Amino acid sequence: MALPAGSKLGPYEILAPIGAGGMGEVYRARDERLKRDVAIKVLPASFAGDADRLRRFEQEAQAAGALNHPNITAVFDVGHEGGAPYVVSELLEGESLRTVLSGGKLPPRRAIDYALQVAHGLAAAHEKGIIHRDLKPENLFVLNDGRVKILDFGLAKLMQSEGAGSNVTSLPTETRGTEPGVVLGTLGYMSPEQVKGKPADARSDIFSFGAILYEMLTGARAFRGESAAETMSAILREEPPDLSVTNRSVSPGLERIVRHCLEKSPERRFHSAHDLAFDLESLSSVSTPSGTAAPAARGKIPRWTMLAAGAALLAAVALASFLAGRTAGAARGLSSVRFKALTYRSLPIFRALFAPDGRTVVFSQAREGNRSEIFTRAPEYPEPRPLGVPDAQLLSVSSKGELALLTHATYIHHRLFKGTLARMPLGGTAPREVLDGVREADWHPDGEGLAIIREVDGRDRLEYPIGKVLYSTAGYLSDPRFSRAGDRIAFLEHPFRWDDRGNVAVVDLSGKKTTLAGGYWGVEGMAWSRDGREVLVSAGPGYSSFEVHALTLSGKDRVALPNAGGLTIFDVAPDGRWLGAREDVKYRLMVLPPGAAAERDLSWLDGSYAVALTPQGGTLLFSEFSGAFGNNYAVCVRKTDGSPVVRLGEGWAADLSPDGLWALAVVPSSPDRLMLYPTGPGEARSLESGDIREYASAKWFPDGKRVLVCGTNSSRASRCYTQEISGGAPRPVTPEGTRSGLVSPDGKLLLVQGTHDEYELFPSAGGEPRKAPGLKPTDVVFEWSADGRSVFEIPSTEVPGRLERVDLASGGRDLFRSLAPADLVGVVRIYQAVVAADEKSYAYSEVVRRDDLFLVEGAR
Repeated sequence: MALPAGSKLGPYEILAPIGAGGMGEVYRARDERLKRDVAIKVLPASFAGDADRLRRFEQEAQAAGALNHPNITAVFDVGHEGGAPYVVSELLEGESLRTVLSGGKLPPRRAIDYALQVAHGLAAAHEKGIIHRDLKPENLFVLNDGRVKILDFGLAKLMQSEGAGSNVTSLPTETRGTEPGVVLGTLGYMSPEQVKGKPADARSDIFSFGAILYEMLTGARAFRGESAAETMSAILREEPPDLSVTNRSVSPGLERIVRHCLEKSPERRFHSAHDLAFDLESLSSVSTPSGTAAPAARGKIPRWTMLAAGAALLAAVALASFLAGRTAGAARGLSSVRFKALTYRSLPIFRALFAPDGRTVVFSQAREGNRSEIFTRAPEYPEPRPLGVPDAQLLSVSSKGELALLTHATYIHHRLFKGTLARMPLGGTAPREVLDGVREADWHPDGEGLAIIREVDGRDRLEYPIGKVLYSTAGYLSDPRFSRAGDRIAFLEHPFRWDDRGNVAVVDLSGKKTTLAGGYWGVEGMAWSRDGREVLVSAGPGYSSFEVHALTLSGKDRVALPNAGGLTIFDVAPDGRWLGAREDVKYRLMVLPPGAAAERDLSWLDGSYAVALTPQGGTLLFSEFSGAFGNNYAVCVRKTDGSPVVRLGEGWAADLSPDGLWALAVVPSSPDRLMLYPTGPGEARSLESGDIREYASAKWFPDGKRVLVCGTNSSRASRCYTQEISGGAPRPVTPEGTRSGLVSPDGKLLLVQGTHDEYELFPSAGGEPRKAPGLKPTDVVFEWSADGRSVFEIPSTEVPGRLERVDLASGGRDLFRSLAPADLVGVVRIYQAVVAADEKSYAYSEVVRRDDLFLVEGAR
């Protein structure tokens, strides 16, 4: 029976019916608690006794509730009322794709835009182990602003039950009651394996996606017969007509994508929706379908990073063939650019350089976790060969064929390691160690001297020759590269420790520094151009949107290679070929919620970073470092039951107040601003910064009236201060050279790191410090235990991560929890963990990176 307007369903007031389908009736309703309209899908009471239908309905809520993505309809709530279960989701304003297609085929650019959004949504769902199984135009909704949402996960199949130890689903294959063995789905969009009644995985969704994209481009269904049997036969045995027959404006690259989706064998389709999204992004970002060059979309932010294992070569060939087909008048000569894959497994690649012959490539990568090894790849033998030096990071290759490398290399962040500088002939023999505590180095063109980067007394230094400081900073330096003439060194300068935002600079051998460009959200990788007149760097608003910029010494900036899915440049050969990596980097936010038996992935975008939990673990404060928010990131809270994310404001989150009502955050600027954001009703406000220019950390005192902040200014080294939130300037409580402090639960002690990362305990009321027993400089301490007797820490370099409890009286260490996924490939760091006061819930972030190495020909 339909629900009349004004009736109540739990806390929701029914306003009007929206529609009905096989899975239930849909209503517009009002949530007075949050003052918003919502959509409610109700399974009628007459059907609630149908166990199969009820199970499918509950499955929809479970699947959709586990997802949080801008291209998937958000689920807010589920409940039961009068024997009828219901699910509450966001209310969408617009029309279904089926309605849109009633007007005929779409222009290719519009079809690509819609398809790219759907691919991103599918990729997010597939990453959570969820497939849709009923993708069709009726289940895609186009909002009035052009955004596309995937609807109705009522037929979604969980490929792996939460906490399961295998990839085998615990859910039975669903079948039609009248057609045993045929998996549920909509005829015409079903994959061949669905038609055959076989288990369907993510590649089945990709087939359905291809059928929809075909229909958007042609206005006709890819598979349609006079009867159900004929349609099924067409899916199994026939190919749809060529797109060029029905739509001449469809480019060969786009037709290839559709054909690749519609392969009869799952093994021959795209391996993942990420691969599919990458190919679509390549088309959408570099050209119109007709071949007329589109303006470079600088600042355009992809919704998700779009790389995956297994399709690097395919994506590169697609992009290269598409670029090669463009007219001679294409902008910046991109028609000549060609990409050649040099690696065939997506693994973390930290550095890659040409050997002196210009043909052999030397690179360092991690086959598991973050333990780097050095490999060579010769043109006559494509399989990489290890040099046999364990825990080694490549730094530079000299003109004489000698390597500069780090032995005993310890991973830090991004592509950075710290270890012992060593020299080693490319042809063999053991490394000869030179200097401890080095991060990066580059050979002078004469093959004799080395420029290095290392930290001394809390400041990063660029030295050449070793011992002579050309430039230093309180931030960090990276990517030193000698000019072709050897008369200056280009490098990247990052104001904040291990934050890759920053500037491009050069310094001559007398120490005169010039900044060429700055303000990039992220900047990594550097090489001098073939003629030595420009510095090439990779920069952009996100890893998958890095463009290669060419900077002259006068600071003129041009885009040498627009976004092609993101490319980090490493080296340029004498003949002008580039060496670079396309990368996928994500911060994955893992949470063990209260009462849960297994961790949940509660990542929001691609840069979710755990900061604090409420005492019982019900609410999580985190930072979102995705380029989607520009240089200043986002401060967010989220219920650990998977409820939608609430964005509080810009900046990076620092701590949650003891009562959970305020988030302490830092907004990067000049100077930084210390902010208080209300987690509920209220107004945000800033705190006085005094002479602090850059904050390193900020934590609440347990009384909720004061905060402990640590930071630097232009004239002093870092130190820690206390500050009243009611007003007033910060007051120093530790000497200079101290940073990153934590406050004990009783507020009497401060645990502070010194210049050399050593830990000390300071009385908050003043007095002499004492060494913190049991803590090592490589430990990352993030939390006191509730009783104040111990702290929780993670050794910063270990994968899997060991979440340990360290007793501050005895120095004893106990394992609290091992933090790592079953598959360690690509996991380079377990980064930041937080434990609820009751120690029953926790959260942490893991950094996952996958890279593919490419040779780029024809770019300039």
